[in-house]
Amino acid sequence: MALSSTNYEFHMADLYTRQAASLSLLPLDSNDPEANATKAVKAHFVTPRDPVIETANGARLPAVPLVEAEKLNRLKDQAEHRPSRDEQSAIERNAADLARLQDTDDGASLDAQVTGQSIKAEAPLRTAIPPSKTHPLFPQLPLYGPPTMLRNLHSFSFQVSSAILSLAFLGTIVLGSLFTSIPLLFEHLYLRLTFRDPGKRRPFYEEEKRRQKIRRDATKAWERNQRWRQNRPGDGHQHGEEDCSGEEYEPTEGGKDPLICNVGYYARRVGLDVEEFDVQTEDGFIIALWHIYNPKEYTAVSSAHRTQDEPIVFSKDCPTDSSATVCQQYPVGKQKYPVLLIHGLLQSAGAYCTNDDDSLAFYLAKSGYDVWLGNNRCGFDPKHQMLSYNDPRMWNWNIRQMGVMDLSALISRVLSETGFSKLGLVCHSQGTTETFVALAKEQRPDLGNKISVFCALAPAVYAGPLIGKMYFKFMRIISPGMFRLMFGIHAFIPFMMLMHRWLPGSIYGALGYRVFSFLFNWSDARWERDLRDRMFQFAPVYVSAESMRWWLGRECFASQKCILATREEGKREEAEDEEDEAGLEEYFDNGKAHQSEERREGGEGSEGREWRGRNAWYDKQVPPFALWVAGNDELVDGRRLLRRFERGREPCVRVVHQKIIDEYEHLDVIWAMDMIEKVGQEVKEVLWKTAPLEARDVCRVPEGCENVHFGVDPGGG
Repeated sequence: MALSSTNYEFHMADLYTRQAASLSLLPLDSNDPEANATKAVKAHFVTPRDPVIETANGARLPAVPLVEAEKLNRLKDQAEHRPSRDEQSAIERNAADLARLQDTDDGASLDAQVTGQSIKAEAPLRTAIPPSKTHPLFPQLPLYGPPTMLRNLHSFSFQVSSAILSLAFLGTIVLGSLFTSIPLLFEHLYLRLTFRDPGKRRPFYEEEKRRQKIRRDATKAWERNQRWRQNRPGDGHQHGEEDCSGEEYEPTEGGKDPLICNVGYYARRVGLDVEEFDVQTEDGFIIALWHIYNPKEYTAVSSAHRTQDEPIVFSKDCPTDSSATVCQQYPVGKQKYPVLLIHGLLQSAGAYCTNDDDSLAFYLAKSGYDVWLGNNRCGFDPKHQMLSYNDPRMWNWNIRQMGVMDLSALISRVLSETGFSKLGLVCHSQGTTETFVALAKEQRPDLGNKISVFCALAPAVYAGPLIGKMYFKFMRIISPGMFRLMFGIHAFIPFMMLMHRWLPGSIYGALGYRVFSFLFNWSDARWERDLRDRMFQFAPVYVSAESMRWWLGRECFASQKCILATREEGKREEAEDEEDEAGLEEYFDNGKAHQSEERREGGEGSEGREWRGRNAWYDKQVPPFALWVAGNDELVDGRRLLRRFERGREPCVRVVHQKIIDEYEHLDVIWAMDMIEKVGQEVKEVLWKTAPLEARDVCRVPEGCENVHFGVDPGGG
C-alpha cells in the first residue's frame, strides 16, 4: 500500500535524520548539548572524489565513503522537497559541464553521463555528487561513526593490540639496527687503536674540520659576549665585544647547541626568525605553517591574525596585494617572491633548517625569497577543529588527503598572506608524492594554476629496490585487517613520539640515525657529522596508520610500485619502451638523432607522442616541473620518472630543469654538505626564472639571479 504524502515526508525526514546521525560528531540521542550543533547536515565535495561532512555549526568532519556522502545528500534533497529529476533530464541540463569534464577526464565524464550528476553549484545536492568510483591506488577509507559504547570498545581494542604488536615490531627494528652497527663499531675501534682517524675516509673530512672549528670559535665568542652582557648591563659594545648591529643578519641565539625541536631557535642562530600560522584544511585539520623572516626588515604579525581561518581555500575574499599582511611591510619593488617548502615522510619542515646557513630554507631566505615551511596534518601536535586524539576519524586519511587538502590549504594561506597569484613550490620525498597526486587530472588539477614551478627533490613516484626488504615485504603481505590489528587505526607507532620527548637530544639523535639508516640503507657520509643529531630532532612526527598502510600495505604503493599507475600499467609501459629502444638506437646509429628531437617537438612523430600520452596523469593546468634525482637512492626510482617525461608519456608536462646527482642518497638532496652547490643554487635560479613576469616586476631580484632571465634554464645535467 502506497504511503500518503504526509507519511512519505515523515519517512524521508526520518531516513535523512538516521543517515545524518551516522555521520555526526556525537550520537544525536546523547545528553551532550553539543550534539545538535555538531549534527551532520550535508556532504561537501572538495573534489569529485573527496567528500567531507558539514555540520550544523559550520564545522567540517573528515572524509567519508562516497556512497555515504551521496546517500546523505540525496536524502536531504528529498526531505527538503527539492525537485526530483531522472537521469536523462540531468544529462540534458548539465551538457556543458559534461563537455568540460570530457576535455579533462574521460572517466569522470562517462560516469557523470551514466549517473546524471552535476557540478553546478545550484544543482540539488542529490545530483551534485560524484560517481562511486575511485582510483585503484586510492581505495575507499573505512567509515567510523560517532562514538558509541561499541565503537569505543572497538577502538580501544585496536589501541591495545597495536600498542603491544607495534612496540614489538619497533623493538625488532631497533635491535636489528643495533646489531648491524656492531661491525662498524669494531672497525671504528680498530682504527682508533691503530692510531688512525676513522673520519679521514669521509668525502668532506677537511671541510668538516674547518666548519667544526668555525662553529667552536663562534660558540666561545657567543658565550664570552653573553657573560660580558651580564656583568656590564647597558654597555654591551665595549671592552672587546664585537659590534654586530651593522650586520644584515644578526644572530640572537648562540652557544652550545641544546638539540631541541624548535625551528625558531635555529633560525635565530643565523640571524633570522620564525612566526607560526595555524591553517585549517577543508576537512577541519589544523596544521602548522612556519614563516621565515629577517627581523631587521619585517615585524611578526599579531598572534590573533596567525590563528586558523575558515576551512575554505582560494576564496574570492582572500586578501589582495593591497590587504595582504606580508607584502605591506616591503616597499614597492622590494617585495619577496613566496616559496613554500614541503617535507618528507615522518619528518617535519624543520628538516630544511638543520644545517645553519647551508640549510635550504635559510639559504633561500637570505637569497631574497619569502620562505614558508608547510607541515602536514597531525605533525608534532595533532589538532582538529572538532575531533580528539583518540577518535579514529582523526587518523582516517592517507596521501591523497594530504595532497588534496593539506597542500591546497597551505598554498591558499601563503597566497592570501602575500598577495601573489602564484608561488614556487619545493618538495622533498613524500612532499613530492602528495604534490604529484594532487596535480593529477582526476584529483585537483586546478591547483597547478597557483604554482609557478614545482621543484621535486628526490621525487617519490616509483618505488626503488628497497621496497623488497624483509620488513617492508612483511607489511605488504599481511592483510588489511591484520595491518590494523598490528598498527592500529590511530597514530602509527606513537611510542616513537614518547621516545622523542623522553630521551636526551644526543641519545635520541644517535638512535634515530641508526634506526633510519637500517631501514632505508642510507649513510651520513655526505652530511656534517657534528649536525647529525640536530637533523633527527625534527623526526618522526605523528602520521596515521592508514597513511602508512597506503605506503606499505598490500593494496597501494608497495604493491603497485607507483603512486598513480597500477603494476599492470607499469609493465605495459616498460614493454612499450623496450620495443622502442631498437628504433631509437637506429636513429642514432644512422646519424638521425634529430628525428627523435622532431618527435619531441611535435614534428613527424607527434602522432606517436599523442599515443604515448593516452594514459597521461596530468592535463594542461599542470605547472612546470624541475627535478633533482639522487642517483644512489634505493628508496625511490627517480630515473624512471625522468624516462616517463622524456618519452612523451606526459604531453602537458614541461620539464624546465632536471639533474641526476649520481653519488647522492635519498636525504643528501637536503642534508649533504655540498647541497647548496649541487641543488640549492639551481633551485634558487629555477624559482626566479619561472616566476610570473608581474611578480618579477614588484619583487627584489634574489642574490645571484641578476643574470637569470625568464624561461631560460640555468643549467643542470
